[in-house]
Amino acid sequence: MRHGGLWPNRFTAFMPLVHRTMPMNPSTLIGITASVLLLATVVLFTAQTPSSFFNFPGLAIVITGTLAATFISYPMREVVRVTRLVGLVFRRENSRIDEDIQTLVSMARHWFRGNIRAIEAELEDTRNPFLRTGISLVIANTQDDEIHDVLRWRIARMRAREYAESQIFRTMATYAPAFGMLGTLIGLINMLEVINGGDLTVIGPRLAVALMSTFYGILLANLLFKPIAVKLERRTEERLIEMHMVMEGVMLVAKRRLPSFIEDTLHSFMAEHQDEIRGPAPRTDAPDADARKQEETVA
Repeated sequence: MRHGGLWPNRFTAFMPLVHRTMPMNPSTLIGITASVLLLATVVLFTAQTPSSFFNFPGLAIVITGTLAATFISYPMREVVRVTRLVGLVFRRENSRIDEDIQTLVSMARHWFRGNIRAIEAELEDTRNPFLRTGISLVIANTQDDEIHDVLRWRIARMRAREYAESQIFRTMATYAPAFGMLGTLIGLINMLEVINGGDLTVIGPRLAVALMSTFYGILLANLLFKPIAVKLERRTEERLIEMHMVMEGVMLVAKRRLPSFIEDTLHSFMAEHQDEIRGPAPRTDAPDADARKQEETVA
């Protein structure tokens, strides 16, 4: 029983090491592995020769046509910028919500005490530009409504830009099957020419080659373009939650609310599925009762 009780602790201690040594997003890694296994199963166990699933002209029609239609639909700079975002789908991004909360609480304590120089020094080490902009407006004695408008405009601009980027991949997911059908039609036209020649033995192979274009189009749309779009949209949603959390914290700092109240409010943004009556255990890093009492006394 003793050894059995130690196993969960050892496993829990091992998980942070796994996350540090795994730069790729775990869900993306699982999806890629499952896709490779699926394609390997299809190629190896459903065809007499694996080479029958490779059709270079059909693949070229789908890829070239999809890229050409995408460049026609969107400006060059947007397409180039989106290609650089593909790496975000495969890379595991560590959330800095805890770091932002601690930074906001620390700055709230300085602002509560009127120590502007300490805030300016801490702003230089802040990695979140959105948080840095908000606190800079606060220490500049900007009106609360103006701070709120500026931060909301920054959020709206980020949302519009990133949703437009994910929309490009959704557009490519629409184009790929269409050009797959185009490749199939081209193959059928060539097959009809062979039929006119009287050689009926090549109908089957030519038809298989023609259908491969549709196969490539559906495969690229549903295993590449559309998953990338969904992943980018999910990333945008998470970033929006973080930005709204930071905006709420900045507004509370501007109103000179107690740092302990600000910390409790911001931590509520981190609770995904939390019972409002039976919440999680108290945080060990939260200010103790004496610190809260001291803040209330100062107020």
